[in-house]
Amino acid sequence: MVFEGSSVAISHTGKVRSNNQDSGYAGSNLFVVADGMGGHAGGDVASSIAVHRLKELDHPYGSTGEAEQALQEAISSTAAVLIDTVARRPELAGMGTTVSGLIMVDDYAVIAHIGDSRIYLYRDDALTQITTDHTFVQRLVDSGRITPEEARYHPRRSVLMRVLGDMDPDPEVDTFIMPTQPGDRWLLCSDGLSGVVDDAHTSKVLGHHYPPGRTADLLLKQALDGGAPDNVTVVIVDVGGSHPMFSGTATIVGSASNPQGVEVPAARPGRTSWLHAARQAANEPTHFEPAAEFLEELIEEDRRRARRRRVWWVVGLLTILLALAAAALGAYSWTQTRYFVGADTDTVVIFRGIQQDLGPLSLSSVYEDTGIMLKDLPFYQRLAVTSTISARSLSDAEQIVDTLRTTVEDER
Repeated sequence: MVFEGSSVAISHTGKVRSNNQDSGYAGSNLFVVADGMGGHAGGDVASSIAVHRLKELDHPYGSTGEAEQALQEAISSTAAVLIDTVARRPELAGMGTTVSGLIMVDDYAVIAHIGDSRIYLYRDDALTQITTDHTFVQRLVDSGRITPEEARYHPRRSVLMRVLGDMDPDPEVDTFIMPTQPGDRWLLCSDGLSGVVDDAHTSKVLGHHYPPGRTADLLLKQALDGGAPDNVTVVIVDVGGSHPMFSGTATIVGSASNPQGVEVPAARPGRTSWLHAARQAANEPTHFEPAAEFLEELIEEDRRRARRRRVWWVVGLLTILLALAAAALGAYSWTQTRYFVGADTDTVVIFRGIQQDLGPLSLSSVYEDTGIMLKDLPFYQRLAVTSTISARSLSDAEQIVDTLRTTVEDER
């Protein structure tokens, strides 16, 4: 059965990279995003090889199981091609690519995934990430050691734990089958989009329900407005719904679209990332697959970072508490320079402090019991003393008391 829907694929170099190592494909039944890595030429070659191997799967299938097996076999054979290519071209050592692919079979989506490109499903105005990133930080998130928000800015967020490359002839690929329905919108993208545009903004763009072409352009614009430090590739697939039936003409974008193939420059000596002795380094790689011993080093580094964070939290909390304590002490010291006249049971008293209390804490204390009896005062003065009389200073408080004492003597 031929898939009924509409789709689009676009790819952009971004604002920082000098070449596009991504590849994308949108066909009649097959949709793929591949994000290459491994230097100026290696990433181009790896993603291009992956897309050109997988595009042969773009035809109807009798069952979802048949499509899933075809995806698994094609990706495994791609790994063999990458290994053979490096054997013939040692200067490409270390190249690899992510692969996120989707085949539509009747009312189902058959998915294969390795790396940190992503597949999302937008359904009923909700965006769901379908694939799981095969990254070091995702393992930290899964183990509860960091939050998803912390993962977005983690210094090791590009460290891949699984990738389709030249070192593993039997890559571990996630495959699964999901039901789909008219109105569903599938988004496949490289981390050039998902690493810059968060899910909330992506969901907002998809929610406009514009045709796939305009939607992809808006997502690309958001990535470019966010700086686009990496290549950006977007494939959008609409299932039925308001958009017209797909024309059947396949679209290939990115490095795989180069009709001349990828020209591989001569190898130059130098240190490599991705743990290979010689690799082109015109562009720093955006991904890095660690050896086992390096992974242990990363884990230990993360533990040290977590310990440092805890220390800084404690230091920051203590600093705040000390500042609050100093402010409270200063405020209390100031209150002890203030005086007022009030009543203590049955006599007139000079108090040091202020009239207010801070919860159970009294901010005043008896400075001097004047011995003047409240009952000897005229009613209006007794009422004023009971309500407390503020004084500008100790001498002012003493003058108020002298006035009260004079009144009592005159009354006698």
